[in-house]
Amino acid sequence: MVHDLYQEIILDHSKRPRNCHSMDDATRQADGYNPLCGDKLKLYLKMEDDIVKDVSFVGSGCAISKASASMMTQALKGKRTEEAEGLFEEFHSIVTGKRAANTQVLGKLAVFSGVSEFPVRVKCATLAWHALHAALHGQEQPVSTE
Repeated sequence: MVHDLYQEIILDHSKRPRNCHSMDDATRQADGYNPLCGDKLKLYLKMEDDIVKDVSFVGSGCAISKASASMMTQALKGKRTEEAEGLFEEFHSIVTGKRAANTQVLGKLAVFSGVSEFPVRVKCATLAWHALHAALHGQEQPVSTE
């Protein structure tokens, strides 16, 4: 039952991704690429005083990749850089199976905890997050999951 709900949330965000558009007034950007399955995205951040005021993405990819990017953008708005980095660390830990999902920290992002059972899909789920990490640190070269 819970598994079905998780699947439904991921499919919804994949079919109707939130914050999926370019952003002309972004203060930071990062490109991400997963050569294993061809997922590509560009992440846009609008930062003001160390706070993520707005975030969006454009790109193409599998359901997990798109859903992860969509849900990440929703979770990041209004977060300070250190909070965004904390979310990155927590998310990465659950999708790689290093720890159980902390729903208080991750909220709906906890639906990705099942990805740890499919190691090849971890790169799909983390692509947008690696792009986020690069954008927060002003890294200009594209990030790759390889």
